[in-house]
Amino acid sequence: MLTLTAGGARVEIDPDRGGRLLGLAVGDLDLLLTPADDPAGLHWGSFPMAPWAGRTRKGRFTFDGVEHTLPANSGEHAIHGTVRDRSWVVEEADTVRARLSCSFGPTWPFDGWAEQEITVHDDRLEQRLSVHSVDGPMPASCGWHPWFRRQLRTGGPARLRLETTTMYRRDEDFIATRELITPPPGPWDDCFTGLTKPARLVWPKAASLTIETSCPDLVVYTVPEAAICVEPQTAPPDALNVDPFLAKPDEPLVATTTWRWKVTV
Repeated sequence: MLTLTAGGARVEIDPDRGGRLLGLAVGDLDLLLTPADDPAGLHWGSFPMAPWAGRTRKGRFTFDGVEHTLPANSGEHAIHGTVRDRSWVVEEADTVRARLSCSFGPTWPFDGWAEQEITVHDDRLEQRLSVHSVDGPMPASCGWHPWFRRQLRTGGPARLRLETTTMYRRDEDFIATRELITPPPGPWDDCFTGLTKPARLVWPKAASLTIETSCPDLVVYTVPEAAICVEPQTAPPDALNVDPFLAKPDEPLVATTTWRWKVTV
């Protein structure tokens, strides 16, 4: 396990469990669910998604005239990439920054790897995720899947502030189509786009967190009682079938996100 600290902030990273953040603590506040909140599952922390993010419909996609099949791990669909299930290599690390890499493994039909850089400051966490191809063009998308704690202290549940009027319509397979609609009231398991300001989580009488990102889309999952997931993604779910980025040996897919917090006294 790696531990990064700056001021009152502490970040724990487990390279062997998908390069996942085990925890993000600011003072005495744990902003993410921890393994103790879901000992038998994976609904905690925050993990990078690559070489695709979200669901790939029925675990199939076609690229350059060839159909590829991915292992189904969410009903009949393939979800959240391969690197969350693999060990990452620590390339370098000190007390405030870590850089890790991970190959995509045998279930992905192209040779390549992902790299993430994580840097903690006393008021923010900066993350950079890149998807690399070895031999030639490769379809890709990427992003992050944090499990933010629903409630901190006793000030009431978190409120999510989204400044957007646009959401991709979700079909019966819980996959975003490319039809844009006005967001209905939650709960959501949906992909939003066209945000005019960064998303913001506010825990009354405890803290706030602003989620800045280079990604154009946010998947928001508010169904769980214990968590709110706000997931920056470079493309909506099922991007491999609709609108993938083409990662090339000299042109990786790169995404960034900065989580900026403020503790309420």
